[in-house]
Amino acid sequence: MFKAIYGFITGVLDFIKKYFFILLVIVILFFYSFNSSKSLQYKPNLMRINIVGPILQSDTFLQDIKEANQKNIRGVLVYINSPGGLVAPSVEMSLAIKRLKMYKPVVVYAAGVMASGSYYAGIWADKIVANPGAIIGSIGVIYDGLNLSELAKKIGIKEQVLKVGKYKEAGTFARPWNKDEKAELKRVLDDTYSMFVNDVARARGLNIANKNQFADAHIFSASRAQAVGLVDQVGSIYKAKELLIKESGVAYPRWKKRAKYETYIDRLIGGTVSKVSSYFTGIRSSL
Repeated sequence: MFKAIYGFITGVLDFIKKYFFILLVIVILFFYSFNSSKSLQYKPNLMRINIVGPILQSDTFLQDIKEANQKNIRGVLVYINSPGGLVAPSVEMSLAIKRLKMYKPVVVYAAGVMASGSYYAGIWADKIVANPGAIIGSIGVIYDGLNLSELAKKIGIKEQVLKVGKYKEAGTFARPWNKDEKAELKRVLDDTYSMFVNDVARARGLNIANKNQFADAHIFSASRAQAVGLVDQVGSIYKAKELLIKESGVAYPRWKKRAKYETYIDRLIGGTVSKVSSYFTGIRSSL
C-alpha cells in the first residue's frame, strides 16, 4: 500500500519536473487571459473631447480623436465652447469627426458658444444638443487687416518692398489695399464661404437654396438654431450624455477620466469665452 502511494507521488513529481516549464507557461497564460478580460470589463466605454477657446491648431484634438478610436470606447461626446478660429484646423476637426462617426456615435454639446469655426468643426456629429443659453451659427468668413500707414508716417517709418507677383503684397498693413488686392482677397473668402455653407447644408440635411436663412453669418439663440436646423435638440449636458448613451447602446456607461489640470484649464478658458460672448455676440475670427 505504502509502496503504491509512494510510486504515485513520485510519478506526479517526475511529471511536474519534466513538464514544469510547459505548466508554468499555461498558468501564466491563464491568469493573463483572466486579468485581461476582467480589466477590459471595467475599461471606460464613453469619452468626452473638448473644443474650448479659439481654434488655432488641431493637433490636440486629433490626438484625442485617436484615443477615441480605441475599441473599448463605444461613443464620443464633443463638448464645444468656442468662438471659432482659423480655417484649416477647423476643417481638420470637422473631417476628423466625420471619420470617427463612421465607427461609433458622436454627439456634440454646444455649452456656450458654438460659432463660426467651432460650428464647422461639429457639423458632422450624429446629433447636436445646445444649451438653452448657447450662441450658435455665425456661418461666415472674415479677413481682418490693419492699416498702419498713418502711424508709420507719424513716427517716421517708410516702407521698402521688393516683390515679384502682382498680388504678393495683398493684405499688407503698411498701406491701404488697392482695388485688385481687395478683389483677390475677396475671391479667397468667397471660396471658403462657399465650402463652409455647402458642407453645413450636406451635414445637416439643409436646402442650400435657403442658405440666407441659416448662414450669412446669422447668430442664433439655441431655440432659433433648432428652428433653422443647425441643432437637433435644446437641453443640458445631461440630455446630451443620455442621448449618447442611447445611441452607443452601452448598458453600464463608464466615462474616460480626464486629468485634473485639463479640466481646470478648460474651465478657465471656457469661462473667459462665455464672458466675452455675453458682451460681443459677433466674435470676429477667420471662421
